[in-house]
Amino acid sequence: MYRFTRSAMMQPMINYGMGMAPFFRVTVFEQEHFQGKCQEFTSECCNIQECGFDNIRSIRVESGAWVGYEHHDFQGQQFILERGEYPHWDAYSGNLSYHVERLMSFRPVYCASHQSSRMTIFEKENFLGRCVELCDDYPSLQAMGWCGPEVGSMHVQCGAFVCYEFSGYRGRQYIMECERHSGDYQHWRNWGSHSQTPQIQSIRRIQH
Repeated sequence: MYRFTRSAMMQPMINYGMGMAPFFRVTVFEQEHFQGKCQEFTSECCNIQECGFDNIRSIRVESGAWVGYEHHDFQGQQFILERGEYPHWDAYSGNLSYHVERLMSFRPVYCASHQSSRMTIFEKENFLGRCVELCDDYPSLQAMGWCGPEVGSMHVQCGAFVCYEFSGYRGRQYIMECERHSGDYQHWRNWGSHSQTPQIQSIRRIQH
């Protein structure tokens, strides 16, 4: 197994202590630029329409990290939402392969109880083939020595990561967490309902 590290650039994650949990807070708006109907959430929402919204078009994340979804019930394209302001859809959607202006459900990403982030990527499905352990941010896996543009399976030992279809943190986003599926993603179809290809070319850590 190889390990890619750049310890000088690593930033420690917040340690909330034994028995403590991070506090999550996000405010969503029905119109762009924080206009129109709004509501604050501190836990997941599986369907924003059940809260009287037609759609979410801007977001203000005040605490914690969240993942938004294109459709209700946590389906469709995934969007990482870290602390900050997202005045319109392309502020959180990034450079996707198709135009998305829907965000219908969202949930917290539980990763802050860990002091570090660590995952292993595998060349083939079911954790087979060449493998590499990652514990930093990688704008280009191939530039760091990965064998190709695809990843067959992954195991997240601790923390959470965002995996991107293209280098430079572009394209479809896949949120990988040790707190879900026991950290095991044995096939690229397990990455999310929007997964269409095993192509992953950049990866970065999620930190509160």
